[in-house]
Amino acid sequence: MMDNVVGGKSSLTWLTHISVVLLVAVWLIPTIGLLVSSFRERDQISESGWWLAPFPVELTARGRTAAEAERDGDIFVVTGNIYDDAEAASYFPGGGGDVVAFGTRGVDPTEFDAGTVAELDDGETLRVEADGSYRWTTPEDPGDRGQRIYFAAQSPPEFTLANYGQVLSADNMDRAFINTLTVTVPATVIPILIAAFAAYALAWMDFPGRGLLIALVVGLLVVPLQLALVPMLDLHNRIGIGQGFLGIWFAHTAFGMPLAVYLIRNYMAGLPRDIIECAKVDGANDFELFVRIVLPLSLPALAAFSIFQFLWTWNDLLVAKVFLPSDDASKVMTVKIADDLLGSRGGDWGILATAAFVSIAVPIGVFFALQRFFVRGLLAGSVK
Repeated sequence: MMDNVVGGKSSLTWLTHISVVLLVAVWLIPTIGLLVSSFRERDQISESGWWLAPFPVELTARGRTAAEAERDGDIFVVTGNIYDDAEAASYFPGGGGDVVAFGTRGVDPTEFDAGTVAELDDGETLRVEADGSYRWTTPEDPGDRGQRIYFAAQSPPEFTLANYGQVLSADNMDRAFINTLTVTVPATVIPILIAAFAAYALAWMDFPGRGLLIALVVGLLVVPLQLALVPMLDLHNRIGIGQGFLGIWFAHTAFGMPLAVYLIRNYMAGLPRDIIECAKVDGANDFELFVRIVLPLSLPALAAFSIFQFLWTWNDLLVAKVFLPSDDASKVMTVKIADDLLGSRGGDWGILATAAFVSIAVPIGVFFALQRFFVRGLLAGSVK
């Protein structure tokens, strides 16, 4: 009943709190999953979700029995432990757990339960116990080749820093980091400088065709950048830029310019007109208005676009593949990770998760650093 009273708390406050918690969870849960996966083994990632990381994982592996047989009447007996085989042990770096099932065919690796005697062809039998010990009997001397065994075993949870070591110690990864900074910083600063001047002109200067230019900027927002990749690269080759850092700076500037002009122009157009008119009465020209009044008051919009542009260029893969040479000295981190660490199929999820966290370290730092500029910009625009 206090909803309409000044200072009273709304009865929908609980709904707001629940909505905020849900939104935070939607963004935070995948990040936590990526972090947990970055410390797990590739095989364990493939078998279970990150939320099951503290629990044992059932992995399917294969190996061979020993070949040394002992004669027992009319049969030959081979005994041993499957974990003594190098191939089988390679599936369990932290040590194998209890065997739950086994088989002799890759199409059905869990055909028999552990501890049961499997009747094979030609009078052979095979039994694999839960601890990995086996007993294989055959009517003929096995010679120097053991019996192939497929099995499923519980693998204890294992967390490792090997993924981070592999990513950070990759050849020329330090060079790729420097190349990423070389691309990202100018590709963030250049469009902001150009867009700020253009946004001021579209917001506060009267000239013929201004409305048409604003409509053109809005229209460019919906043009996919993929359509311009080949024509722009062809243009770079014609004017002598080719593939290189200068070309990718121009490319990122061109692709980011429509959104930059649109965001900053809308923010500048919302500034108090009285301040602009008073400055003009005092004799300030457009350049002085832009530098001394409009630009400081527009700092929140500039900082917001800076964050977006920095994240886009830092995490970019497609534009870097098109406008940078393919040699190792020119690769940025995204290209280095995609080409040299993940391979053509990109199935190494542990390396992918680790590389993601390594690559987002700098953008996270930039984001939190620019939070201060948001606050300072808002304060500068709220007081005279």
